[in-house]
Amino acid sequence: MMSISIENYQRMLFPYAYNVLGTVEDAEDVIQDVVIQFSKVSSGIVNNPKNYLIKSVINQAIKLKQKQNKTVPADVWLPEPVITDEDLQHQEIFNFSLLARMEQLNPKERAVFILKEGFGHSHEEIGEILSLTTENSRKILSRAKERLKAIGNISKRHFQPAVSDTVKKLINAIRNDNTEEVKTLLAKDIRFYADGGTKVKVVAKECIGADQVSKLLMYVHQTYNSALEIKLTMINHQPAVLFIQGGVIESCQIFDIYENKIIRIDAVIDPEKLKILI
Repeated sequence: MMSISIENYQRMLFPYAYNVLGTVEDAEDVIQDVVIQFSKVSSGIVNNPKNYLIKSVINQAIKLKQKQNKTVPADVWLPEPVITDEDLQHQEIFNFSLLARMEQLNPKERAVFILKEGFGHSHEEIGEILSLTTENSRKILSRAKERLKAIGNISKRHFQPAVSDTVKKLINAIRNDNTEEVKTLLAKDIRFYADGGTKVKVVAKECIGADQVSKLLMYVHQTYNSALEIKLTMINHQPAVLFIQGGVIESCQIFDIYENKIIRIDAVIDPEKLKILI
């Protein structure tokens, strides 16, 4: 029955669970529960272990997401960031901006979108996994795409250069107190979101437009970040900056860049979400 190791199953299943939940620890917990139950199943019951595991993980992740949606305040909520530079294990996770936008979908819409657009499952397979008809799967996918298109790019993994010249220019402009240069690097309709969780009060949870975002970036640098160490990295396939003090990551900014303009910045300041980056 266990023709491949539990560790290999866990690696294979992680992108499914994480893309639904947007949280690393919850994804790992769901996978562990499913794999433990799977190890107790008689070999004669399961004909296709991989399909059985995917179905179990997706459905448990949906249930957990539905439960979380009832308890999480209707506010800015960003996924837990995952470092993806030189990491083949995480190539199938969605980019950060898309995961953040997917919070506008209900869990079943999210699951259908992930299975079809992320992993290439047919609508027949999705129907089997989620107990849907093929037609319902198609309708749910169409609805999910329309909702996502209304709030931005829906490419699941638009890979961007590991070392972004645009991000480097932005850092230099901010350090040089050059607000006008900062504005030239931002799209006119740029969106900025910040998630401090329950422990950190952020300056602004949401900010829109180059004028306002440039002022916000300058203020945050001058007030909080000017003395911090900066490290460039890739988070969920997007250029990112870690702000570090005494070996502790204080915040993380993830950049969505299109045609050399920054169209979105997500700032993760919640210490609970940053601890997995250590």
